[in-house]
Amino acid sequence: MRRSFLLASSGFALAVSATTPAWAQEVTSGGAEAAEATPGAPIIVTGSRIRRDPLDNPSPVISLDDAALEQTGLSSVADILQRLPSAAGGLNTKVNNSGNIGNPQDGGGVGAGTAEIDLRYLLAKRTLVLVDGMRYVPATAASGIPSTIDLNSIPQSMIQRIEVLQSGQSPLYGSDAIAGVVNIITKQQQDGLQASAKYGQYLKYNDGETLDLSLSYGASGERVSVAAGIDYVDQKQVRTANRELTQFPNPGQTSCTDPIGGCSSGTLGGRIAFNPGNPSLPAGGSVTVRSFPLTTRGVYDPTLVGGDFKAFTSADRFNFAPFNLLLTPSERYGAWLSAKAELTDTINLRTRMVYNRRNSKNQAAFLPLFLGPDAGNGNLLDTVSIDVTNPYNPFGITLNSGADGNPATYSFIGRRLVENGQRTYTQKVDTWTVAATLDGRLGANFYWDVNAVLGWNDAHQLFTGNVNAAKVAQALGPVANCTGDCVPLNIFGGAGSITQDMLNFISFDERSKSDQRLQDYTANLSGDLFELPGGMVGIAVGYEHRHQSGSFTPDPIIQAGLGADIPAQAASGSYNTNEFYGELRVPLLKETPFFELLELDGAVRYADYSTGFSNTSFTGTLLWKPVPDVLLRGSYAEGFRAPALGELFGAQSRADAPIDDPCTNVAGSPWQTDTTVRQNCIANGVPSDGSYNEPNGGQLPTLTGGNSALNPETSETWLVGAVYSPDWARGGALQDLSLEVNYYDITVDGAIAAINPQVTLARCASLGDALACDNVTRTASGRIASIQGLLQNIGKIETSGYDATFNARTSEGGAGSFGLSVNANLLTKYKETLPTAGGSATVDYRGTTRGFPDQSYPKFKATSVLSWSLGGFDAAFTGRYISKVTEADGKEMNSRFYTDMQLAFTPSFMNDSFRFTVGILNLFDKDPPACFSCTGPNYDPTTYDIPGRFGYVQLNYKM
Repeated sequence: MRRSFLLASSGFALAVSATTPAWAQEVTSGGAEAAEATPGAPIIVTGSRIRRDPLDNPSPVISLDDAALEQTGLSSVADILQRLPSAAGGLNTKVNNSGNIGNPQDGGGVGAGTAEIDLRYLLAKRTLVLVDGMRYVPATAASGIPSTIDLNSIPQSMIQRIEVLQSGQSPLYGSDAIAGVVNIITKQQQDGLQASAKYGQYLKYNDGETLDLSLSYGASGERVSVAAGIDYVDQKQVRTANRELTQFPNPGQTSCTDPIGGCSSGTLGGRIAFNPGNPSLPAGGSVTVRSFPLTTRGVYDPTLVGGDFKAFTSADRFNFAPFNLLLTPSERYGAWLSAKAELTDTINLRTRMVYNRRNSKNQAAFLPLFLGPDAGNGNLLDTVSIDVTNPYNPFGITLNSGADGNPATYSFIGRRLVENGQRTYTQKVDTWTVAATLDGRLGANFYWDVNAVLGWNDAHQLFTGNVNAAKVAQALGPVANCTGDCVPLNIFGGAGSITQDMLNFISFDERSKSDQRLQDYTANLSGDLFELPGGMVGIAVGYEHRHQSGSFTPDPIIQAGLGADIPAQAASGSYNTNEFYGELRVPLLKETPFFELLELDGAVRYADYSTGFSNTSFTGTLLWKPVPDVLLRGSYAEGFRAPALGELFGAQSRADAPIDDPCTNVAGSPWQTDTTVRQNCIANGVPSDGSYNEPNGGQLPTLTGGNSALNPETSETWLVGAVYSPDWARGGALQDLSLEVNYYDITVDGAIAAINPQVTLARCASLGDALACDNVTRTASGRIASIQGLLQNIGKIETSGYDATFNARTSEGGAGSFGLSVNANLLTKYKETLPTAGGSATVDYRGTTRGFPDQSYPKFKATSVLSWSLGGFDAAFTGRYISKVTEADGKEMNSRFYTDMQLAFTPSFMNDSFRFTVGILNLFDKDPPACFSCTGPNYDPTTYDIPGRFGYVQLNYKM
């Protein structure tokens, strides 16, 4: 029996012919599949609104069908797409950061538990995600107003195929389509029952257990077809404590006494740091409890020879690393319904309804409670004084913060609140979408459609492990003021000294929520105008009206500035836009010598936003087939991205960046080795006596938030490509052979971003750049209080590179059929230009890792797939290569080559109804390269796999 399917492994599409069970392609499909079924038939393909032969697509598109998605062994569409060489990763369930390190600089919140797609390293907000060619409601996770789509909110069993347009196309699709477009095509109909059950886990560690179940059914009548399904995914956690790489704050670290630093001053015993000149100043400047728990008022000996306190050393620091997660738990269940009704011979009604619930969780170490003028919280906790009457204060004086105008007598206190349990962030996210399309034909050559999409996204997050700053201040203040439910707090006694009664007074459950709403209405008309020597001139015109709103509401205690974790304020906003577009296809020549095809395509779009922005963008493409087997194309496209809701209206918050301060006086720091750096640091507020000597390897506070004065981004994309698909390779020994190479060059002007805080610090310390130094605020002791990181139109982003795809498959013989596919990306440029006091400066990220936020920019990535099929047996071996990158300080993260394997059997004696599959991801157990500057646990989770082999088994059934 002859069959065909799109084979993909580890997120890379192998669009080739092969042999596979018939059950894998019962769904009616378009795009490449439609071209295979009806060669030359005109259809709508991603990258154009005009019906055309999909084999002459003017844009570079990668296609994955439902069988291809299953063959990756992954249970998340985002994980699959993020492994494309043209993809840069993006947020996924390997990212554990939640409120523990603060809110990112784009005003969109943490997005904990969501999964995104980022093409060309331009961030997910510059990749447009469509469902059936229409917009989808943006994600939300109760921590901000993001502009991106959570791909995990789309049930996988409803997906027929995914088309990835690897080029900007704002003139056709509007804002956000700067890096490319991901179009998720859902099932319009299905014949009979389909079911799938998959279980997998990390084999060596017995964790990360993942259960993936789906069930769908479809039926068709003479004029009506209906398909519906349910999905369930349950992914368990992977703890950092279970992998050697992630057991300490830095790779290879085995103790907090390691000179590399990184362990926290928020310790089990507590760290009390005094200010110079304090009459109680002990040797070393800071103390900790000698033995804990100390449940009564301790004895303090200023000489530290006796008493209950000793000098604080690195050995007393807290290792928070093993309390985090490498893979976050995520439970998702959803249901979908798709229906099509042929109302007349020329008019159809299509509807789609989707519901998805996500229950996810992030986890961090026990809350580090920092108090005092050098604590860097940016809230009430920086002003707390510990009164002399507090029954646990052993120092005989009030530890004054200086907030009352008197001199400060202490710098800060850091105490890890283990009694209050680990910080957990639990999200419940509900997503609903309803879409309807009425389409039809006018005469023989024109087609029309009107569409409506309504989407809702509601998220609630529960954070446990926080404390109320006002109650902490009351419990540490004058004992006479600690009345009612107040219980005096023992901040000095170390772990175990805070009683349940104390916790009951100061702790609270933090509850936040956010929502997004989308209304999108479109109308399109396309058809043929008249005939030229190359064929019919095609036209498409359309109109879109979109209304989008979003809000973020933190817990009232947080809005009052009384939390001990990351501060946040409420934010909300909305906009609407009216847009018009037109597209023209002009086939000049056809089937003449040296001009098998010569065609010009162009499109223009005008957008008018209620926020005061308007834009007109244009694209033009030239297609030339000098001979039937070769297609050459070149295009120019203007792009446009309006500031998103979170970017415009996001309230100010804080993010803690894992970067080093060049001004600290520790061994090997620029302060000690560079006279110019020392002078610039002193000018920035660092004491000249070198008393500021905090170890590196920690986190520094950055101020983040939206900016209502932002302007839209614009972009220019140049694309030149060639496709070689010889007719002689179809039939005989070969069934398929093709080679495609594309060069792209993208420039984004007025890019909306915040200057990397590491760049800000470096420019201030090394160059004395006034603009950079103005963005760094220090306390009197020299510690950084905040680094300004608000959004602005910082300048431009420039990126360029080559994409190459090679496919080959043999015809089926006695030994079966063999296939080879290679997909690669060569990054030739990635630069960001940012403002300085003297004009601008350019940072080249190619071949580096950014560190904060996590993103690596390897010069070369490739995925190759070797496949084999014979009868009911299929096998696929995948290799994924990522070239080396370097960190900002020159440390190398070596290249990686991952290997995946899958074996499948479809027994013919069971009527091809069952398919049994086993597979292993990361077959040779390659660890990711160690990263010292990454926010993630010692590696970049947007680029590399979690350490360990992941094995899975799967059973599919079709009736």
